[in-house]
Amino acid sequence: MAIVNKDSVKELLYNINGLSVTESLAYFAAAYPSEVTFSSSFSFEDQYITHLILSNQFPISIFTLDTGRLFTETYSVWSSTNERYHTHIKAYFPQPEPLQAFVAANGPNAFYESVDNRKACCYIRKVEPLKRALKGNKIWITGLRAEHSPDRQQIDQLEWDEGNQVLKFHPLLHSSTADVKAKIAEFNIPYNPLHDRGFISIGCQPCTRAVRAGEDFRAGRWWWEDASKKECGLHETNHANK
Repeated sequence: MAIVNKDSVKELLYNINGLSVTESLAYFAAAYPSEVTFSSSFSFEDQYITHLILSNQFPISIFTLDTGRLFTETYSVWSSTNERYHTHIKAYFPQPEPLQAFVAANGPNAFYESVDNRKACCYIRKVEPLKRALKGNKIWITGLRAEHSPDRQQIDQLEWDEGNQVLKFHPLLHSSTADVKAKIAEFNIPYNPLHDRGFISIGCQPCTRAVRAGEDFRAGRWWWEDASKKECGLHETNHANK
């Protein structure tokens, strides 16, 4: 079994240099059999990556985080994706005890009251389930793109995630929204209809709104907070690999 750590980044970046998205997915699937996983939120980019994985039958597992507060449209595209590709995307859910304790102590909409409450909610519903989902894997594939936020423009296509002890690979990091949407149309890939109504980054229903003209990509997430706090803990920025 190949060992991965922060020292693996440069070598692996060299190995995938010049490869297409499909070729890079094939490379990791072959190099780390049964140890590569992809997290999907059913966004445009995630749907395209899912299409590449499943249509090429790459041995890469796919999972999603069901927070319990997703949009109805998100569940619909999840179902249509399962049907289209004859698959069953695995869901990870919040642990019931800490979630029940949080809601009992703070109320169902406590995340609106403070950043600390919101981050605590995100941790219970997303961060802790993610840790379980990533356990036993060495490569975590994501749909992050540089256009999503200023912080994401600073990351490398491959980076070491110290907290989860995995290598994170962002195959579409340098792809544009137009590029991804073109692929969705070309392959008739199911997608979340909220994208057609101004929703760019789609998370939990209470914490997501449509983005207005001229606003940043992440403006629709936790819109009541300062713009510098637009992350939930799943993708902590790490510049240590540079």
